[in-house]
Amino acid sequence: MKSYTVFAWFALLCVVFVSGAAEKAKIPECEVCVKVVTDVKETMTKEQSRNKPEIEKALGDYCARETLSAREKKICYYIDPMKRDIAQPISLGMDPLKVCKRIDKTNPEICTVKFPIKTEKMEPKDLSKLRVKQLKQILADRGVECKGCLEKEEFIKRVEETEHMSGDEF
Repeated sequence: MKSYTVFAWFALLCVVFVSGAAEKAKIPECEVCVKVVTDVKETMTKEQSRNKPEIEKALGDYCARETLSAREKKICYYIDPMKRDIAQPISLGMDPLKVCKRIDKTNPEICTVKFPIKTEKMEPKDLSKLRVKQLKQILADRGVECKGCLEKEEFIKRVEETEHMSGDEF
């Protein structure tokens, strides 16, 4: 009976440890949307962030900037027709991630926009730390297929060969 209790505590501890490690390794959700909403909230005072028309104006002003990246412009394109739907939860002080998840229910493409994985000045040993799924995503962002690639080293080689194609373009 005593060994069973010790085993149960050990198993519980392992589950808690593994779930905590998995949480840290999680890829950010709706990262571009969260950045846009956070940036908009930072441009407003506390009083303005409670006023829906002010929030809508701030969203419009933010999206009119010339300095936005292509992915931020894409999010602005998606959220422009839904400014009122976004202003409501922001005016209530909702967390940007929750705002993005809420509007993702209306337009499921919002959370699919991701920032590219930065590969400039990455050493081959750093690329080897990435998962194959991430290497495939880098190649997909560049519009390149890796036909016949089976091993991780082949994907790494292809990423290195197409380094000149990296950028923030679509």
